[in-house]
Amino acid sequence: MWNAGKQWVAARKTMLVVGVAALLVGSGLGIGLAGGRLHQMAAGATGMVPAVASPGGAPAGFADLAERLAPSVVNIRVTKVERVTGPGFMGPEGFGPDSPFGDFFERFFREMPRQPREFRQQGAGSGFIIGKEGLIVTNNHVVEGAREVTGTLASEEEYLATVIGRDPKTDIALVKIQPKGALPAATLGDSDRLRVGDWVVAIGNPFGLNNTVTAGIISAKGRVIGAGPYDDFIQTDASINPGNSGGPLFNLQGEVVGINTAIIPNGQGIGFAVPVNLAKSLLPQLEAKGEVSRGYLGVNIQAITPELAKSLSLKDKKGALVADVTKGSPAEAAGIRRGDVIAKFDGRDVSEMHNLPPLVAATPIDKEVPITIIREGTQQTLRVKVGRMPGEPAEASGPAEPEQSKWGLALRDLDARTAQGLGLKPGEGVLVAAVRPGSAAERAGIRTGDAILEVNRQKVTSVKEVQAMAQKEPNAQSLLVLLRRGDATLFAALELK
Repeated sequence: MWNAGKQWVAARKTMLVVGVAALLVGSGLGIGLAGGRLHQMAAGATGMVPAVASPGGAPAGFADLAERLAPSVVNIRVTKVERVTGPGFMGPEGFGPDSPFGDFFERFFREMPRQPREFRQQGAGSGFIIGKEGLIVTNNHVVEGAREVTGTLASEEEYLATVIGRDPKTDIALVKIQPKGALPAATLGDSDRLRVGDWVVAIGNPFGLNNTVTAGIISAKGRVIGAGPYDDFIQTDASINPGNSGGPLFNLQGEVVGINTAIIPNGQGIGFAVPVNLAKSLLPQLEAKGEVSRGYLGVNIQAITPELAKSLSLKDKKGALVADVTKGSPAEAAGIRRGDVIAKFDGRDVSEMHNLPPLVAATPIDKEVPITIIREGTQQTLRVKVGRMPGEPAEASGPAEPEQSKWGLALRDLDARTAQGLGLKPGEGVLVAAVRPGSAAERAGIRTGDAILEVNRQKVTSVKEVQAMAQKEPNAQSLLVLLRRGDATLFAALELK
């Protein structure tokens, strides 16, 4: 069994170091070597057993803690099937064009048509139980694109798992198994209360070594490693390796405070975990809808340097400086201007620029919140009604049409604001509002938030047009779509099993 990680920025099958060399840990399924909301779901084991403290204050051992917490950790194994088009023949030993016999086979079978073939790839990661009925948290990159997911408990019971929700932007996923009885659920703690130097314990399955326990301290908080728009990682020196991805990081009270996610290759004792408080705000949405809808403010912000603080007559560098305000955005409606410094959002301090995006994203759509700004040296409070992030799915108004559902796609027409956010004109394409896990659409790599511009080489401007095209060929087994994703345009081929 091999393990692999997923690069933050580069293409999936490239074995490169990303940004400052931070990589995801665990099973990225053939993607480069690397190390790694909630009311009732947060309820877990009771009767905390803290580690025994030595006279000097440091833990003398973690045995009681590890023994109690290990049953809540799950070994996640995934299988992904890649479709590759190659020569019509592959030798009995897997001889391809790059093998010593490649030229021979190429000449001998030159006239044979190139045929698509499927290759099964396997990977592994970790997860932890948050609901006694079988809800398990892991990383998105562990299960993304997986055709089959299996969860193995500490008792060695093995269950097929279903991916019920994924959020690529925070690399969090929720899977579910159907256990024979109630499971021991982990308790979710408060990652905001962590202090640099606090002891933590990681439990996972590095290199397939089930229930491996490592310990260390919190090395830093609020790390930005270029993973995405909501970077706010916990850094720890607790040993994290390939296969730890998605596993829990516990405090000494036995509470989950982080989700192990990434490492720096060739580094010693430098691992990163998603703060559990970020997951708490997302898990109810993942359970209920399978995806996350985020709040939207509509400002471009930047960090405040000492020079900017002096020029703006600010006392310190705290806050997020508004560099621009999007027209028609909630920020503009609230009266926020370029040059304002956002000091608080909904009662939470914005000590630096990176604090603001996750606060806004976690705010319910249409909620009105106070926002404290500093304008020309004067502090004032405005009220802003949080909007929906452009490109994020709207609340589903009903089930997808049968023609769409067989492909695993739920679509909606693009409104003017969402089209603008995608760099499109109104009426140009349709938005992918949801992708059903395990469907043809997911296997083809289509994501929620993509815009479909063409179907079978025909431009589409509305969901009705897509439905009409699907009705023309109701028995079609394949579909070619042209997508817009960010600044890129790409084709995706959907094929039914």
